[in-house]
Amino acid sequence: MSWLSSLKSVFSPSQEVKEEEVQQVLQSYILPNSEHALKDRITQVNVQGQVLQITINTFPSEADDLQKIHDDLADALDKCGITELNMHVIQQKTGHTSGGCGHQHAEGESCSSQPKAQSAALKNSLPPVVDASAAPVQKAEDTDPNNPPIQKAAPQQRDVPKHPRIQNVILVSSGKGGVGKSTTTVNLALALQKLGLKVGVLDADIYGPSIPTMLGNAGRTPMIEAEHFIPLDAYGLAVLSIGHLTGDHNTPVAWRGPKATGALMQLFNQTLWPDLDVLMIDMPPGTGDIQLTMAQRIPVTGAVIVTTPQNVALMDATKGIELFNRVQIPVIGVVENMSTHICSNCGHEEQIFGTGGGDKLSEQYNIPLLGRLPLNVQIRENADAGKPSVAAEDEAAESYMAIAEKIAAGLTLAEKDQNRIF
Repeated sequence: MSWLSSLKSVFSPSQEVKEEEVQQVLQSYILPNSEHALKDRITQVNVQGQVLQITINTFPSEADDLQKIHDDLADALDKCGITELNMHVIQQKTGHTSGGCGHQHAEGESCSSQPKAQSAALKNSLPPVVDASAAPVQKAEDTDPNNPPIQKAAPQQRDVPKHPRIQNVILVSSGKGGVGKSTTTVNLALALQKLGLKVGVLDADIYGPSIPTMLGNAGRTPMIEAEHFIPLDAYGLAVLSIGHLTGDHNTPVAWRGPKATGALMQLFNQTLWPDLDVLMIDMPPGTGDIQLTMAQRIPVTGAVIVTTPQNVALMDATKGIELFNRVQIPVIGVVENMSTHICSNCGHEEQIFGTGGGDKLSEQYNIPLLGRLPLNVQIRENADAGKPSVAAEDEAAESYMAIAEKIAAGLTLAEKDQNRIF
């Protein structure tokens, strides 16, 4: 594979980087004090974000020109969106020669547009540069710079294998925080259980887990058997959250995206879930790493969108629906939370957050409005006390049950063995 084909196949999709202009710079540059083109000396190209790393062959007589080559390229590539250039030099003859970087360039040394400390740190983070001469030789007719090799596509929902013990996975999601998503998750889980289904709850809100508090088992930690977590029991639900592993309410989970998504996959795959009809997953707000991980690595039956009626919440809920549509996850419907408030003293009804938000989403995307939930102090008090509305059988319990019935009607459930005890 030529270096140009390699560049086209690994180039960052970042809109800040102008791929064609980068190729033109590398192909048109002529080495100082010679008639040799740089493109004939490039053996390897690596791209990471807006950082470009190239490997070139040089000769001892060209050592004084290395810094000029690097600076010329860095200036030209900066206009193409490349903010940093690292040039790795491989000399064709042994021995040390004076380099334009101000130090001796032995075989395999580098010039970088970063200070030494930053360059060393970057070197550790970038993929290793290998000499292209060691790669298998390809015939010229087999290499077409205009048709780079096809890269492996991201996994699709249809390709994700089903969990052996979980029939349906339902995501409870919202575009923003503070709309009552976690409260809706635990109450719908309890309502589905009351309908006769075996239900579990996974708290995927890695940074702000609230499920342990709402289900009354905060501070408890799961047992481990054969390197697998044993989910905790709460009102007959199989439950697991990162909050059960941190030990207390005060420990922040300050993880970058890859570590957070890795923890989520571990909670899903390394947990001895019982045979479940439904696993309810309480999602974090937004449309980031965890949502994409779910779409590509966990078999999802559908998503329930939770919103409040006001326009700000609807805007973010719309983004969530658009994301699920793009990754082929069906949207089961919309739950409009905090829909109306009835004064406990005078009985006056008031739409504090506006009206018609759920209806607008339902009409815009042709998805069901599963139900409306009131802004009721009992919902909050019971959730804070670790006994959600459905378990406490308060005024809102009936509304949650009605929503759960609509969800259950669309699920595919395995035929139950009447002889089973569990």
